[in-house]
Amino acid sequence: MSKKILIIEDNDDIRENVIEILELAGYNVASASNGKAGVELAFSDVPDIILCDIMMPEIDGYGVLYLLSKRPETVAVPFIFLTAKAEHFDRRKGMEMGADDYLTKPFDDMELLNAIESRLKKKAGQQAYYSKSLDRLDALVAKQDGLVALHHIIEERKARLVKKNQVIYYEGDKGNGLYVVLSGKVKTIKLTQDGRELMTGIYAADDYLGINAMLANEEYGDTATALEDSMLCLIPKEQLEQLLNLYPEVAREFIKLLANDIREKEEQLLQMAYHSVRKKMAEALLRMQRQSGTDSFKVAREDLAALAAMATETVSRTLSDFKDEGLIEKTGSTITILDVVRLTKMKN
Repeated sequence: MSKKILIIEDNDDIRENVIEILELAGYNVASASNGKAGVELAFSDVPDIILCDIMMPEIDGYGVLYLLSKRPETVAVPFIFLTAKAEHFDRRKGMEMGADDYLTKPFDDMELLNAIESRLKKKAGQQAYYSKSLDRLDALVAKQDGLVALHHIIEERKARLVKKNQVIYYEGDKGNGLYVVLSGKVKTIKLTQDGRELMTGIYAADDYLGINAMLANEEYGDTATALEDSMLCLIPKEQLEQLLNLYPEVAREFIKLLANDIREKEEQLLQMAYHSVRKKMAEALLRMQRQSGTDSFKVAREDLAALAAMATETVSRTLSDFKDEGLIEKTGSTITILDVVRLTKMKN
């Protein structure tokens, strides 16, 4: 069965040209010449993917995306903006609202088809990411009906691909939900008064971002950035609050996660205040090992400096000492831990 594609574009020539290309490629295509008609079409016959211009009469592209995100039946539909604008602000605004991709006009036939095929493949693969994350949710919910509710909330939200070094949210942004890391790695940082980065956390698959902001009803307290290409799912604040109010067991388990996070940050502060450079570096390497689940991992010198709260030059010097002492092996940005015991017992 051919996939259904909805194109919402007010320029007649562009719309007709895209329709012709997609129909020749075997897709079933519906079209609308303005945002209002496009939203109505999407609600009446849910497509597999939506292509939408930004600057349109009636309702612009951002308005279309907003309205579609409010309906369970359309919230997970892959959404690609078609735009003549390529400014950073427009791209960030669209991605923060949930857009999956951008095609900047003019684009050729292969760019269009490749973008569509890529997003359809990602949608088909999302269930695997959901399954991996949901396997662990039994530990969060004691009641079976609560587990089902949490499954439903996550499954109706689409997974979002975040590229390496892309910011997920900034410190001071309004906390709009709880992020579930489905794959990849994410770091959180705070900037010191002198402009240095302090890494406050590293999050991998099945971890949660933004618990503090959600439970305290505050702004995000740090900036979250992808360490590598990652998949995330956002549980909206309103849905999370409903779940916590309905199932106290879920709230208690999230509070435990928050308490663990606070304890880790307290230990990090103690290390910064009282540990020697060598001890801090040993602790940082062991933390990276625990996060990666393997003795060999990749980490940028700047990220290791932020995690250990030291200058990058000090990181390089200390790593060289550790390598000479047979504690680690280092090739480029890849570090392999050779002696866990000695690192663990590193004297202060």
